[in-house]
Amino acid sequence: MASIKPSVPKGTRDFSPTEMVKRNYIFDTIKSVFRKYGYQQIETPTMENLSTLTGKYGDEGDKLIFKVLNSGDYLAKVSPEKMADKNSNLLTSEISEKALRYDLTVPFARYVVQHQNEITFPFKRFQVQPVWRADRPQRGRYREFYQCDADVVGSASLLNEAEFILIYDEALGKLGLKDFSIKINNRKILSGIAQIIDKADNIIDLTVAIDKLDKIGLDGVTKELLERGFTAEDIEKIKPVILLQGTNTQKLQSLREALAGSEIGLKGCDEIEEVFGYIKNCPLQTATLELDITLARGLNYYTGAIFEVKSNEAVMGSIGGGGRYDDLTGMFGLSGLTGVGISFGADRIYDVLEDLKLFPPATTQSTQVLICNFDKEGETYGLPLLQQLRRQNINTELYPAGAKIKKQLDYANNKNIPYTVVIGSDEMQSGLLTFKNMLTGVQEKLTVTEIVGYFTN
Repeated sequence: MASIKPSVPKGTRDFSPTEMVKRNYIFDTIKSVFRKYGYQQIETPTMENLSTLTGKYGDEGDKLIFKVLNSGDYLAKVSPEKMADKNSNLLTSEISEKALRYDLTVPFARYVVQHQNEITFPFKRFQVQPVWRADRPQRGRYREFYQCDADVVGSASLLNEAEFILIYDEALGKLGLKDFSIKINNRKILSGIAQIIDKADNIIDLTVAIDKLDKIGLDGVTKELLERGFTAEDIEKIKPVILLQGTNTQKLQSLREALAGSEIGLKGCDEIEEVFGYIKNCPLQTATLELDITLARGLNYYTGAIFEVKSNEAVMGSIGGGGRYDDLTGMFGLSGLTGVGISFGADRIYDVLEDLKLFPPATTQSTQVLICNFDKEGETYGLPLLQQLRRQNINTELYPAGAKIKKQLDYANNKNIPYTVVIGSDEMQSGLLTFKNMLTGVQEKLTVTEIVGYFTN
């Protein structure tokens, strides 16, 4: 049989033990903050029914869903007419009933409806699971990647938005970031801007253009708006709005003046002001909260607050985002259940922490002590010490007898194990074991009790 060159599918990755320690450090930190704020963890299946996912992400999103072929002879039940038609879209429903989840939000909506009689509302949940998209792989974009989501459904209170800002502040601060911005806007404000120039039907075109302000500048935005059917008069009306300067309070005041003729726009201002009021009473420890009128993430999806988080210490896109959506569960027949949610971009956060060298030293190794020995007798002697250290939650390995000491010490160095204990005939006779700090090279003779005490005192 011919040998197969080992590889993984494009857009997927292996993670080494070192990478997994760092990834789990990120996940565990974020999870601990979610739990502190009352969020409970759930998981949903890797696969969902294809009918659950299709039609929820738009035509382009539907094309990126990984379909799973039915087991067995999946073409057997397809009629000759459909086979002859050679229309892959028509064939899909015949040969595939399941698909890999595209995100965590639609499965969450399905979960809420399916388990509505078991859930206490408002329902605060978090999920940290992989998702799959048949996208074109490129740097920072993968076909398999993790999402760290938190959502609360069944509550219209803006306290939830304020708490998500606090969650971002605490979690990213705990990960070591010292300079990052949490940007906030509101869909109603964007609707109000479109309304004051009588272009309510063109809100998508408007926001797609102004969302690019920091990339193409005002001239580029103006050119794009003109190409999309906006007049020079329209652009002059909205210029003062999209170029707002000053503090958040000053921006809100200017917005209220500009949106005086738009009820929905003023409602958006009220909501932003209420969120700021909560934060004033619970000041942020690290993050900068910024009102950004050009922020328009997923405009079709969100109905209220919109969030985006960016690091100011590293060149990276957004490392988090989210917002409020009305009728999350309406797609599955349970109407009127509003919600709000956020997501952490774990892969991008990993890259930022690597660039800034913010991973703590403990994330570079998992074993703390390696017990080395010269022979079977030394191996047997080391077993009680191995168990004592492990009972104290000290990650410890005992190297199997038979290898030269140099090989054992090389093993410790290659795994970044910071301490070794060497057991030879002299050590067993005296009861004083050779305890070595592999980082400094300093070694000393200690009893078993002293070695255990070194880590527990």
